[in-house]
Amino acid sequence: MLDNTNISPSSSSYTSLHLIWRPFVKILLSALLISAVVGAFTALFLYALDTVTDFRINQVWIITLLPLGGLGIGLVYHYWGESSSKGNDLIIEEFHHPQKKIPFNMAPSVLFGTLVTHLFGGSAGREGTAVQMGGAIADQLTTFFTFTPNERKILLLIGISAGFSAVFGTPLAGAVFALEMVVIEKKQLPAIGWTLVSAGIAYYVSMLFPIHHTEFRISSIPNYTMTSLLWAIFVGILCGFSAYFYSFMSRSWKAAFTQYIRYAPFRPMIGGIFVATAVYFIGTKYIGLGIPTISAAFQTPASSHDFLLKLLFTTFTLSAGFKGGEVTPLFFIGATLGSFLIWFVPLPLSLLAGMGFVAVFAGATNTPIASTLVGIELFGLENGIFLALACFFAYLFSGKMGIYHTQQLYGPKRFYFDNYRANKQGVK
Repeated sequence: MLDNTNISPSSSSYTSLHLIWRPFVKILLSALLISAVVGAFTALFLYALDTVTDFRINQVWIITLLPLGGLGIGLVYHYWGESSSKGNDLIIEEFHHPQKKIPFNMAPSVLFGTLVTHLFGGSAGREGTAVQMGGAIADQLTTFFTFTPNERKILLLIGISAGFSAVFGTPLAGAVFALEMVVIEKKQLPAIGWTLVSAGIAYYVSMLFPIHHTEFRISSIPNYTMTSLLWAIFVGILCGFSAYFYSFMSRSWKAAFTQYIRYAPFRPMIGGIFVATAVYFIGTKYIGLGIPTISAAFQTPASSHDFLLKLLFTTFTLSAGFKGGEVTPLFFIGATLGSFLIWFVPLPLSLLAGMGFVAVFAGATNTPIASTLVGIELFGLENGIFLALACFFAYLFSGKMGIYHTQQLYGPKRFYFDNYRANKQGVK
């Protein structure tokens, strides 16, 4: 007869190790696959985006076809990808309240919509495309393998961080952006390890392709004095107000389109008529990504109306139903606002542009840490204190609403608004 007393402990140890390592290996392999695929697709998207942008710049007449491009986008989303029209909000919604798998057609739909938007002269960005492709691609693994609800959340975070990292070339910011975008709970903080892995791999894979990321440089940094730090806070507050106005206009335009144009495919078509007409009178400075204007803001003072016109062009374009991201336009708005402030704020021009660059983004997306990391990765660690102050105060002063409608607020901002509401009710 066999003595089972010596077998049981080893068997138990094997089972414990199996339960620990199997999920780890499954997520690791998933992260490697998702990151590589998203990094490659994002690089191809950036290459295609540069191609259509160059074509539009050389063939300005094509902007007159923006209404037809808008109709095409509207028809595609209405009859094929309607459930994907929520964009980033759908990913956040599925993270917090899982209902069904994110449809794969979100990836080709947003890719098509973004390229058409930029080809014909809409004002939009690119991060939304990369993030949505990342989330959609990541969630497809749930079709072939079994994942727990928490593991599925990790997959979505992996997809988001991979897309953001690859599209901007900022792996650290991409890893943190995924966490701040969905606003995870404390128990999910260990997911940062997976987002770091995915962001790093996606960035590496994307750089294997013939693409490049625009370099921006802060050429002068003042001494850390109480006065200079207070001015940085002031800039952050102004950027927060700008972020609030951006979010407000986005929701206002979208409500107007929904109310007055019942048939969804007609919204981007009619919106395209207005945008194309405005471009005829104002020029092409405020359409597309606006990278040349962003770069110029670090060297010469921007005009007083640059940030406002880009804000209006972008919110109108995207609210009408055109596709693309919002982060690069937010960079444009912030950089030109900061650059214009050189007439009022005694800080170096390039630093003002850099603080605005990341602070408006922080306020509109409610991602102050990721925004600070974007600045550090693009401009250097030596600017960190100024960038962090601007981002945090922009975040605090940008109001409760942001560009992600399904995002849930926690932390100091939520605490501030809850206390404000309670005090206001108490007064009544």
